[in-house]
Amino acid sequence: MASIVKLSRGKQPPRAIDFVLNGHRKRVRLGKILHDDARAAKRGIERLLICQQHGLELDADTAKWLAGLSNEIHSRIARHGLCAGRIQKDESAATLADFIDRYIESRAIEKPNTLRNYKVTRDHLVGFFGENKLLAAINQGDADDWRQMLLKQRAAATVSREVKRAKQFFRAAERKEIIAKNPFADLPTPAQVNTSRQRLVTRETIEKVIDACPDAEWRLIVALARYGGLRCPSELLTLRWIDVNWEDSRLTIRSSKTEHHPGRESRTIPMFPEIRRHLEVTFDEAEEGAEYVINRYRTTNTNLRTQLRRIIERAGVEPWPKPFNNLRSSCETDLCERFPIHVVTAWLGNTTEIATKHYLQVTNEHFRSAAESAADSQQKAQQQDATPARTDSQDRKESLKNRERCAPSQVGAKTREPTEHPLGESNPCLRTENPMSWATRRRGRARIERRPSRRTAKTT
Repeated sequence: MASIVKLSRGKQPPRAIDFVLNGHRKRVRLGKILHDDARAAKRGIERLLICQQHGLELDADTAKWLAGLSNEIHSRIARHGLCAGRIQKDESAATLADFIDRYIESRAIEKPNTLRNYKVTRDHLVGFFGENKLLAAINQGDADDWRQMLLKQRAAATVSREVKRAKQFFRAAERKEIIAKNPFADLPTPAQVNTSRQRLVTRETIEKVIDACPDAEWRLIVALARYGGLRCPSELLTLRWIDVNWEDSRLTIRSSKTEHHPGRESRTIPMFPEIRRHLEVTFDEAEEGAEYVINRYRTTNTNLRTQLRRIIERAGVEPWPKPFNNLRSSCETDLCERFPIHVVTAWLGNTTEIATKHYLQVTNEHFRSAAESAADSQQKAQQQDATPARTDSQDRKESLKNRERCAPSQVGAKTREPTEHPLGESNPCLRTENPMSWATRRRGRARIERRPSRRTAKTT
């Protein structure tokens, strides 16, 4: 019913689809496309012809192919009456809500949290400016007002992430030439670090929390988060029993957060003793053929953070902010005290820069060690001050004793009788009294011994 036609020669020539409609030969030019794309267009046009001749509705695959065509190719097909023409929208009159919705739909977003974050920023923008606000009508002053509104309601780190996503939306509109300039381009995006919410969860504190846990799985969850640094819930809930290497005492952690980086879809960590004892108990209580290590809390509506906060209160411990994040931070801080940082970051699945910026903490032990080292240095200094030192008077007394002991040798040196006391290293009194003059005198004696006397020269 239809055929592919090459309009010229070459590796990728312009192609067209020829078909017969109502007894007349028609042609739809496709331009320079690959042969596979041309075959898909041929099948789509044949399906459109069948639907038109027999009055059938389009199937889902054909409708999807038709919707994915560019406006130009779609209009060429609609010109022959095979489909309805598209309603062309004026991009310059695009509204804020409509553009962001189309932008989010066009993105190949696989992570549900990423999609949720995009929609949160979309709601904040639309809630402030209104759904019918034109993109071109938003200026830099409006962007400043939107940011100030967010700062009154949320933390600075959260606002920084919101501003970055707003910049992304309007950068896409700028590239499509819907707007001339991105009004959010100059908004500040400070570092997303809030050290005021960091807390070091000590081993004594976390053991109290573990003892207050209701079952073995919860004890393992807390142990993996504090002693293994696993992210919650993504890495905790994806841990399988096949990832547990009992013989080598290692765990394979699969990370959905870093899997888009080459070679970082998984990592291996040691099975620390604090983790192994809880892992063995959970293994003994697991059902036969269980795949996942954590089974009871896998539903999407389970809020592990809220339940952990209740367990913390039950243990009689004051709850700390960002419960699971601070457990991971405390784990990395402890490990860096025992192992090199490149080893710790390989185990926890982050980089040295991220660890230093977001996870490593200054602890009370650091201050205590610094104070003890300062006290030790001060004590050593006091001991050195108490030790009697040699003084100038003592050195002078020793020099006088040497001079009295070596007086005959000095007389022999003045009368040039080297045999009475040889010159050199064996004459300590001259070295002690004046080493510089002694060296000069020694060089002069050597020149005298080498030079012949005038009487000897005349006789010769």
